Amino acid sequence: METLLALLAWIVFGIIVGFLARALMPGRQSMGLMTTMALGVVGSLAGGLITWAVTGANDPYAPAQWIMSIVGAIVVMVLFGVTRRRTAP
Repeated sequence: METLLALLAWIVFGIIVGFLARALMPGRQSMGLMTTMALGVVGSLAGGLITWAVTGANDPYAPAQWIMSIVGAIVVMVLFGVTRRRTAP
């Protein structure tokens, strides 16, 4: 049951961070809910890892973790857009 709740928390957090990153990113991003969620989760992992490596903080509710999660999601979104444009006809 604990694993299911953790998975649900990651999904909800990913959706929130993904939507915030999409709102802060200029331009139109054509992605669905699942892509937005994946963007938020991957960005959160990347941002959290960077924050942990720099500060050593392990508190998921710290403002630095939230900010870096959103920054990480924006970076992932930019990389996703660049690779998507290269492969699109």
